[in-house]
Amino acid sequence: MPYQIKRVAVIGAGTMGAAIAGLVAGAGLPVLLLDMPPSKLTPEEEAKGLSLAHPAVRNRFVQAGFDRMRKARPSNLYNQNSAQLISLGNTEDDFAKLADVDWIVEVIIEQLGPKQALMERIEAVRKPGAIVTSNTSGIPIGLIAEGRSDEFKRHFFGAHFFNPPRYLKLLELIPGEASDPAAVAAFRSFAENTLGKGVVICKDRPNFIGNRIFSYAGQVVLNEALARGYTVEELDALTGSLIGRPNTASCRLLDQVGVDVMHYVASNLYKAIPEDESREVYTNNDLLERMVAAGRLGKKVGQGFYKEMREGKKREFWALDLQSFEYVAPQGTASVDAFINEAKKQKALPERLRFMLRRAAEQPDDRGAAIVTLAILPMIAYAARRLPEIADSVADVDSAIRWGFAHQLGPFQIWDALGVAEGADLMKSQGLDVPAWVDQLIAKGEAQFYGDGTAYNVATGRHEPLVRDPRAIDLAALKAAGHEVLGNAAASLIDLGDGVLCFEIHSKANAIGGPVVEILLGAMEELKNDKWVGMVIGNQGARFSAGFDLNELGAAVQMGAWDDLGELIELVQQTFYNLRYAAKPVVTAPFAHTLGGGAEFAMHGAVTVAAAETYMGLPEFAVGLVPGWGGCTQLNRRIIAETARNGGDTLKAFQQVFETLAFAKVATSALEARDLGYLRPTDRIVFNQDYLIGEAKREVLRLVGEGYTPPTPGNHCYALGRDGLAAARIAIYQLRQGNFATEYDAVIAEKIAHILCGGELSNPQFVDEQYLLSLEREALLVLGQDERTLARAKHMMETGKPLRN
Repeated sequence: MPYQIKRVAVIGAGTMGAAIAGLVAGAGLPVLLLDMPPSKLTPEEEAKGLSLAHPAVRNRFVQAGFDRMRKARPSNLYNQNSAQLISLGNTEDDFAKLADVDWIVEVIIEQLGPKQALMERIEAVRKPGAIVTSNTSGIPIGLIAEGRSDEFKRHFFGAHFFNPPRYLKLLELIPGEASDPAAVAAFRSFAENTLGKGVVICKDRPNFIGNRIFSYAGQVVLNEALARGYTVEELDALTGSLIGRPNTASCRLLDQVGVDVMHYVASNLYKAIPEDESREVYTNNDLLERMVAAGRLGKKVGQGFYKEMREGKKREFWALDLQSFEYVAPQGTASVDAFINEAKKQKALPERLRFMLRRAAEQPDDRGAAIVTLAILPMIAYAARRLPEIADSVADVDSAIRWGFAHQLGPFQIWDALGVAEGADLMKSQGLDVPAWVDQLIAKGEAQFYGDGTAYNVATGRHEPLVRDPRAIDLAALKAAGHEVLGNAAASLIDLGDGVLCFEIHSKANAIGGPVVEILLGAMEELKNDKWVGMVIGNQGARFSAGFDLNELGAAVQMGAWDDLGELIELVQQTFYNLRYAAKPVVTAPFAHTLGGGAEFAMHGAVTVAAAETYMGLPEFAVGLVPGWGGCTQLNRRIIAETARNGGDTLKAFQQVFETLAFAKVATSALEARDLGYLRPTDRIVFNQDYLIGEAKREVLRLVGEGYTPPTPGNHCYALGRDGLAAARIAIYQLRQGNFATEYDAVIAEKIAHILCGGELSNPQFVDEQYLLSLEREALLVLGQDERTLARAKHMMETGKPLRN
């Protein structure tokens, strides 16, 4: 039967349940969020004269969970409007509403009995064919479904989201023995396309893949840190970005997850895996148990492995001394700094890992190399020993670790970087057991776990093709295969196939400077060739673009090369302008940080296809500048001029744009970017970033297929002139009087208003884009020569923080 998920219910409004509801609502689906009604009144409810039958009391728990979710930072919601898609209720009064939904998500207490009882109730009301999933992190799926009908079991399986579900890509799908493969496949497609998840199919084993390996690896590191006398600071300095993991490293991550949560997981896991040869690792110390007893549960209570200490405006994070069990002022990591600095000279992660692990083998007394080795090799060996128990393919394990814990490389990808045989020798030298299937692989002379589009499958004993969605275009692979048309160290032009080009920035921070512009100009010329039908602008780095290269700006300022700088600004303005009016469609594909000139670049496409996680904005105000590559002009065209054409309140529209620029508003998602006008209502949002370039290519081909006609230049902007300037000056004066703006803030704000209003025009009127672009250039060059702007730019480059001068 065909499966369509259009309405969703989440049962359990705790941290995970409410956040899953927020994720689903952000994808545009209505969600019913339920929790149990309370059994007694609070003193506040009694004081108000309420009874247990009052609706506010009945929904107290679900309302509290919903409110916590809305206030959480980083936000669980893509924008505040999406919260309107979430309706609240309780599991007694509103349970019958489950009959109207297509997917029911169970996210209640992690205990078998309550889950089984809930499934019995769900079966009595759900409609036939409705999918039911459990978000359990480790309870066997078969046990949860015990006693249910065959029809229920066919549509029931585990769907384990990782926290926070909006930001962590991994979704573990755990089919039960009776789960219908068609239902699992349909749900997987929904999760990948609608929710943007990276899905891994897991076997129904305790803690599945991600938490099974993560729990073991984390316990090993803690055990070794205690046994060898490492400090919390040393541990985190050595097990974070240095080895390709998030900056939360080991101890900060436990604080974030919850020390009590990890203690609970480890305790339950020990009991659930009596046949696991490594389970005694969970009994080697009682650190987590002692921390839980002392109330040191992590970030949620303000103290765990770290405790925030304040003295006036000064803030420090004191680390827990693992020996004395007291918090101590920052001690630094002098004992391992030399090793860290030497390792960082290896810029690429695979080379750095090889260097560190070989150092440990050659110099066993190196304190830094020793703990890095213990953080990596036991995890890899354990992952290998768990196959095929928890999964068949090495790719499933690697995906689970990368997507669930934001590691750059999974265990078997690291092993490939070391070399399979050399990695095995390193592990054996550390006394680690390597499974027989690895030795057999080495004996056959197969040097890698991954081949050309394949990954090793332990169950079949051979390399199996990796299934790749055609939208998941790999730009690096295309370049390696000779598809680069133009390129230098900062940018490339790549043939995506089907007559579509891709302009890719790969400079530092993907900043836009001379070398990037050079290739962009070449790309515009190349696009005129009859063999091309259109172009995508996008990349697959850490961000779309951080904007104008401030180092290049600083060099021009030091040399006093104002004419050259003015020419560069005009050149980029006109190039972006030409993108917008190109004869062939240009589709921009922003994601992650899309700031300043990067946002302006993205705003000039015929269509924008943005990743849901796009943090887009024009924060030039913070460095004493104004958007000078068409940002002011495009916001005027999209919001102020559009309001004028529709007979709306243009002064109110001007106020919206002025505040967006003067307050340097940066969207925290693509949905917010749409609210702010950085994206148009017609622009597309893609939730699975793996598909971003592919979807942008599809959009180019769609436009071509529909007979693309470029826009015609004309008076597309609306200038309010003196009327708008008068309103802006009043607002700026009030901000100064209230000490919400500095004197120089007022100067910059005046420049923004001057551009948006078209200067001192006597009457409101439509004007062309070139007129406003000339005002952008003029303001940018004036501000660029002001010492206060130079101080702001210098402070931002040195500290990464804005200066209010």
